[in-house]
Amino acid sequence: MKFDNYIGIDPDVTKSGVAFLETKSKKLELANLSFFQLFDYLKFVKQKYNFLNESVFIKIECGFLNKSNWHKVNNGSSALNSQIGQRTGANHEVAKKIVEMCQYLEFDYLEVKPTKSKVTHEYFKKLTGILTKTNQEQRDAGMLIWF
Repeated sequence: MKFDNYIGIDPDVTKSGVAFLETKSKKLELANLSFFQLFDYLKFVKQKYNFLNESVFIKIECGFLNKSNWHKVNNGSSALNSQIGQRTGANHEVAKKIVEMCQYLEFDYLEVKPTKSKVTHEYFKKLTGILTKTNQEQRDAGMLIWF
């Protein structure tokens, strides 16, 4: 099924990367939103596009889908490796809560396994036509839904 609009979310503990794609116009909007800003945004989107009788599909990058979640710096101290594990676990929990948020708001969604490759600003600009400055979370969210 083709949808009228797509949202890509790259979860993060502080601010998640969020991309919104209107398929008719190929208009792509990017943002970084805190957890509760994201909840408010998704509630707004749900109300607006239900009223317009348009569909919305959400893709969420879910690091917890990776086979191994062990992140270790080879020459790092145990404290450093512990911090990395703690941040990774926190990001995974945010992703799980965003999935729960989508279920609660009754969105169609897909959990997406992260890719290892990152996209540069220059490549993203060439691909999407977005000229403004972007960060990695926004580009990752955008790449989830850009086609």
